[in-house]
Amino acid sequence: MRRLLAEHHVDVVVGFGGYAAAPAYLAAWRSKVPIVVHEANAKPGIANRLGARVTKHVGVVYKSTKLSHARQVGMPLRDEIENLDRHATRGEALQFFGLDPAKPTVLVTGGSTGARRLNDTVSRAAEAIIGAGWQILHITGEKSELNSTSLAAYHLLKYCDRMDLALSAADFVVSRAGSAIVSELTALGLPAVLIPYPVGNGEQKFNATDVVDAGGAELVADAQFTPAWVRSHVVPLLLDRARIADMAARSASVGFRDGADRMVDLVLSAVPVTPSTTLSEKP
Repeated sequence: MRRLLAEHHVDVVVGFGGYAAAPAYLAAWRSKVPIVVHEANAKPGIANRLGARVTKHVGVVYKSTKLSHARQVGMPLRDEIENLDRHATRGEALQFFGLDPAKPTVLVTGGSTGARRLNDTVSRAAEAIIGAGWQILHITGEKSELNSTSLAAYHLLKYCDRMDLALSAADFVVSRAGSAIVSELTALGLPAVLIPYPVGNGEQKFNATDVVDAGGAELVADAQFTPAWVRSHVVPLLLDRARIADMAARSASVGFRDGADRMVDLVLSAVPVTPSTTLSEKP
């Protein structure tokens, strides 16, 4: 690894965690190459905990992340999300998904492969949500067995390659709490119910901490997210449009749209200034 750094004249090593990051951090440290760490989850992984001990240039997504030298930079977002004007594209989004412009929309998503608990619970509680005056755009995932519905205001979609439009159409979101989706929801100021994935090291629960503490989202454990819980908790919430609006503002208060620029600034701050280095221009 040190040989590769020397052969390619590497100026800075930027790591995002995972198994590949640890040896790169160690090689850079031994070679005196600047290191920049980005931690996407509120609960840091082993590689980034190591990296943060050998550099002061550490960017995190969440204020609650406990990592040495942490600086909150947010999540570098896709361009179509970073620059999304939800108000301007809402009409296009509603038409794209065949939604009723007279009704607010609950967006349900468990990721590209879907989430069985979300799919089962929402499908069984759909009538109650629709009865509250809302419509549902449910991205079920490619592996889902949920294929059809007789409810006119319940729109099922296996896969969505226009999440920018799905988020433009949404007024409220039911989702897992992966770092990417939580970052997008808070960047756009969307209120949500977040159901952390119950397997792994529990990072999704921690990812939701900042926005839940701010009042921009409700958190519920996977096992507790049942049709009865939706009827007793989500439906009353959907009937309170003032609270929905307040949650949206609170969600936006913890989000960042400029995570990519902040991360670039962090990388540039780690590179030693030399006569041939110009830090005023970003790549």
